[in-house]
Amino acid sequence: MAEAISFLPPRAEVLARRKEIVADLIDLLPPECLIHEARELVPFETDAFVSYRRVPLAVALPRSTAEVAAVMKYCHKYGIPVVPRGAGTSLSGGAIPQEDAVVLGLSKMNRILEIDFANRAAVVQAGVTNLNISESVSADGFFYAPDPSSQLACTIGGNIGMNSGGAHCLKYGVTTNNLLGVKLVLVDGTVIELGGKALDAAGYDLLGLVCGSEGQLGIVTEATVRLIAKPEGTRPVLFGFDTSEQAGACVSDIIAAGIIPVAIEFMDKPAIEICEAFAKAGYPLDVGALLIVEVEGSEAEMDLMLKSIVEIARAHVVKTVRECQSAAEAALIWKGRKSAFGATGRIADYICMDGTVPLSQLSNVLQKTSEIVAHYGLRVANVFHAGDGNMHPLILFNANDADESAKAEAAGMDILRLCVDAGGCLTGEHGVGIEKRDLMRHQYAEVDLQQMMAVRSAFDAGWILNPSKVFPLDGRTPA
Repeated sequence: MAEAISFLPPRAEVLARRKEIVADLIDLLPPECLIHEARELVPFETDAFVSYRRVPLAVALPRSTAEVAAVMKYCHKYGIPVVPRGAGTSLSGGAIPQEDAVVLGLSKMNRILEIDFANRAAVVQAGVTNLNISESVSADGFFYAPDPSSQLACTIGGNIGMNSGGAHCLKYGVTTNNLLGVKLVLVDGTVIELGGKALDAAGYDLLGLVCGSEGQLGIVTEATVRLIAKPEGTRPVLFGFDTSEQAGACVSDIIAAGIIPVAIEFMDKPAIEICEAFAKAGYPLDVGALLIVEVEGSEAEMDLMLKSIVEIARAHVVKTVRECQSAAEAALIWKGRKSAFGATGRIADYICMDGTVPLSQLSNVLQKTSEIVAHYGLRVANVFHAGDGNMHPLILFNANDADESAKAEAAGMDILRLCVDAGGCLTGEHGVGIEKRDLMRHQYAEVDLQQMMAVRSAFDAGWILNPSKVFPLDGRTPA
């Protein structure tokens, strides 16, 4: 398809020195830590936002903070762009490189360095997968709360870059709420540490600034994350409704009543059918919308909370209420939800959006989302974190049809504008990347953008870190 999202033009002086740059990187890194042959670079040309791709100049795969620092010091000296990469699961194009860029991948930095139960913390390298943290402490009765659908593959470094969330973040918060500290390599190779095992750190909250900065302020090489004790019990319950509007209104009333389940996940009819065909989770197929509500605590606590939730659901004409009866059934229910993106990919190409809206606007935004997608002659499957209003409409299209591809992108942009206009924001957990970059002015005034860019420039005056991302290409203010 013809590309609608533009990139910065490659730096001619960098391209002209490609052979010299590769030779210098060969001197800095062991052979197994550098990729520079044309065919071997192709797997790094895109991430999960596959509509766009660029083959990088080289790929560095350091094994330590010292090697990351050496690469950054060299690239800073010669003005070579650097694109940080975790597992490449970004749905906003956050890890797509450019022809003049060195991709700095952290996949070899995949060790858990310390488990400290006394302080309820774990110190891990940035390339550790999200799920690996919970699996490493599960036998001792702990877990790491943020759980993106890609948690089997996505890395903690990427989670920090995008401030990732997940199904169970309604109660426990997203990455920033569970991050205690980082080791950060600055653009010139300087290594600093922010935060630590203490619950709060002195000085400015630079850790909060780094989390969600999409790799533009430095390279996270290690993270100290919060561990949480497992609850006494958990119980997911399925609530089926005739319409998405009923389900959305039910979510809003549950939260308004002061009830905070550990998760409230939403699926509309197309999503239910797609996920059930894949996971055989036992989802009801005679409903128009489904909520997966999970509560936790003692049996008495769960019974009391569910009683209140069921009463609210009945006020919204709930059609089906089915409590999970076993651990195996619970696992199937979550397998269906966690597999939603992959299951959808079996039947069609899709773009997954990531707008967030106030809960009071859920029903309205769901209805208008369907109208927007129908206007473009396409289909949509809605599956998202309803408890915090984080929408994930999956716009289905044929990627081999240039016209459909363009319509899908246009529909997605209209949906994001709708989210902002409803009082929400452009992203809940996927980040801005290149996907939402040109909509930043729809959410922020120019003075707001200038202030954010001033902060970015304070860390990276030459704008070599992930340069085509987040901020509109025109009107930038590098120092």
